[in-house]
Amino acid sequence: MAEASHSAEDLEFTRPLEEKKPAATSGLAQFTLESSRDGSELLNATESDLLMKQVHKQHAKDPNFPITIIERIEEFLGNDAILGNPENYEQLIKDMKIEVALITDNSPYAEVRAVVSNHDDPDMPASTIRAWFIGILFSCCISFINSFFDIRLPTIFVASTVPQLLAYPLGKLLERTLPDRGITLLGVRHSLNPGPFNKKEHMLIAIMSNVAKSTPYTNYIVWIQYLPQYFNQPWAISVGYQLLIALSTNFIGYGLAGLCRRFLVYPAYCVWPSSLVTIALNSAFHDASTESASVAGPLKSIWKMSRLRFFLWAFGLMFVYFWFPNYIFAALSYFSWMTWVAPDNGDLARISGTHSGLSVNPVPTLDWNILSYMVDPLMVPFFSTFNLFLGAFCSTLIIVAMYYTNTYNTAYLPINSNLPFDHFGNVYRVSSIIDERGIFDGPRYEQYSPPFLSAANVVLYMCYFSVYTASVAYGVLYHRHEIMLGLRGIGSALRRRKTRDYEGKTADEADRATLDVHSRLMACYKEVPEWWYMICLAIAVAVGVAGIVSWPTNTTPAVVPYGIALCLVFVVPLGIIKSMTGVEVTLNVLAEFIGGVWVEGNAVAMSFFKSYGYVTCAHALSFSADLKLAHYLKIAPRLTFFAQMVPTLVSTLVSLAVLQYQLRIEGVCTPEAPFRFTCPGVNTFFTAAVLWGTIGPKKMWGSGGQYVETLAGFPLGILVVVFFWGLGLKWPRSRIIRNAHPVVMLMGALNWAPYNLAYIWPAVPVSAFSWLFLKKRFVGFWSKYNYATSAALSCAIAISGITMFFSLQIFDIKPMWWGNTVVSQGCDGTGGCVLKTLSEGEYFGPRIGEFA
Repeated sequence: MAEASHSAEDLEFTRPLEEKKPAATSGLAQFTLESSRDGSELLNATESDLLMKQVHKQHAKDPNFPITIIERIEEFLGNDAILGNPENYEQLIKDMKIEVALITDNSPYAEVRAVVSNHDDPDMPASTIRAWFIGILFSCCISFINSFFDIRLPTIFVASTVPQLLAYPLGKLLERTLPDRGITLLGVRHSLNPGPFNKKEHMLIAIMSNVAKSTPYTNYIVWIQYLPQYFNQPWAISVGYQLLIALSTNFIGYGLAGLCRRFLVYPAYCVWPSSLVTIALNSAFHDASTESASVAGPLKSIWKMSRLRFFLWAFGLMFVYFWFPNYIFAALSYFSWMTWVAPDNGDLARISGTHSGLSVNPVPTLDWNILSYMVDPLMVPFFSTFNLFLGAFCSTLIIVAMYYTNTYNTAYLPINSNLPFDHFGNVYRVSSIIDERGIFDGPRYEQYSPPFLSAANVVLYMCYFSVYTASVAYGVLYHRHEIMLGLRGIGSALRRRKTRDYEGKTADEADRATLDVHSRLMACYKEVPEWWYMICLAIAVAVGVAGIVSWPTNTTPAVVPYGIALCLVFVVPLGIIKSMTGVEVTLNVLAEFIGGVWVEGNAVAMSFFKSYGYVTCAHALSFSADLKLAHYLKIAPRLTFFAQMVPTLVSTLVSLAVLQYQLRIEGVCTPEAPFRFTCPGVNTFFTAAVLWGTIGPKKMWGSGGQYVETLAGFPLGILVVVFFWGLGLKWPRSRIIRNAHPVVMLMGALNWAPYNLAYIWPAVPVSAFSWLFLKKRFVGFWSKYNYATSAALSCAIAISGITMFFSLQIFDIKPMWWGNTVVSQGCDGTGGCVLKTLSEGEYFGPRIGEFA
């Protein structure tokens, strides 16, 4: 029989209390029901009341938690006569006992129950020789490929799902070929072949590959420092310099991720939707034999297909289909069908164009890669997807109004672009405002032009400002209880008064409402002491400071603790938002803003501020997601610690070796570069460094700056959160308000420059079909296949894209016909049709001599 987490009958607890049948029991697998009844017998009415109060306190405003349960709990808690006369409410108390048992014996979330088992086998080996061999091998491979093609146009990026997919056949091959020989260390036998290749080994490999997939962010600093067309600092070729700053930024996030476990990993409400897709792919391989049970699907269909077979079918179909939008018929990606009727109509292109417009278009793309670029509609809950779209749509109206009223001179520019422009409407030439050392040249700047932003980019920056303050306000108002629990847990651990700590409580003292089943199962494994993470953090800080002060970077070493301080303010609220919604708020713009103000005129120093301010928090969240993967799969925390540390070190060395080779390629990062190594990302990084560092935000957002009004975004973010929080207090049972997420709405307004509605709107109907139709009416079908589909489509796109590149695109072989050329034609294809044009020699904005 399948486990409860995979059951075809694992329905949500949605029946009202008034029904004779216990609400929570309907639809559950029989053995889960029996275990829950057994557990409920251990509770009395007072204990049930206490546990229900704690459940309500933690999940009352949780949009992932079924509101029907909240309503039944409130009905139960609101009846004071129950505790006074329990004999008169035996059935009601019995129902609530079972409700408590179900919530605490399994995850309270259907999406987690769909792929994560509530059982564990502590004797199942995870840290095997073959797992480490495959993990290190794929860590080297994914680091090499992503680093090597990072400077290519278009870039090639291999996601961690690809090595996870390839690890299974390799693991099974080693299982069949390696002998059962090994050694015994510290009383533990380590064999070349300890038995069947299992899901814990597979997940350990996935975690190793995931931490190795990213190129060190400081590589971009080295590029703009070393190359002569940028800042021409030959000393930046130093291996020691590159190694120290890369190791510092790569490891600094671990210390904070470890310290934030009580906020972002242990709590049950931290679902981490992206982790569920990874687990679904793992389950498709290892749980296939347990999935023979049939499930009911749409149109009265019955499905007996295993998840593995379903995964392979979905993978194969997407692998073939992706050749069309990505290679054969590019118009399927940018499906600007309305502009094809009148390609020279500027208004039509600006509003409905998918390539360079706003894409107000009912069917803007038929490419899953674009459809799921901003949010995977099968992975992220519907409320997140719809909130993102709502924010994007509302900001569309602001962009259109700003553009057609020529606010900030935006009518002279493309409506949706991420490039800066000069007062002639041309792309801003940063070389015109710096001297031969790459330092800001005031007289040259005064004779050239201030930078101007497109309408979409102006809205983007304003909403970025609002998101940061909204995130902090959201954490304080909505999750102050959980944050205080975590803070008390850290304090207790630092004082060494507790040896095992989950959600701020020891395992034997924690109550069943706040301590979910996965945390209880993990209690049998030794936890990583806080001082391990503190040592990692201290070493990362030390090597970062050494790298900055030992070479002529002209940067204060205070940039390293600055990054930590910025992360400490935001990591918990941003982590809670990402773990619950699947939407990540990045600190790159705020880090640029603060760094630019601090070291105005010094682009390289600003780049260090940006790197430490942005990467520290981004890595902390990424590593927290990996810790949640291990938490779900019951991999020992100390093993996970080393499975993150070792591949990070290995991938850093591999990436730096690639960088050393690429820096010596003749003509690299120029239009004449071989292998298409024209460095689009490096050019963007250099432009941002000059705009935010050399020019500095004071000239654009300071007193008298042309965009100073957009700083209103900072208080606006707080007001938006307080507004929705107040609505929740007034109408606590409103489903609409409960599912409205103010921070995610504001995040939707960041879906611009150069992206548009095509990257979010098509995900809405797909998400509604999955989460509102299938999950509610065919939850067994949804539980079995939803995440497997998401994993299959992602893997297929990655493998198909790599196949296309190495077989055809690397040789510049591409079919030239209307379906591929139409995307670059007309106003939408060129993006050159602006509302207002200039006469010869005319320019807009402040007059020369009026800006400095």
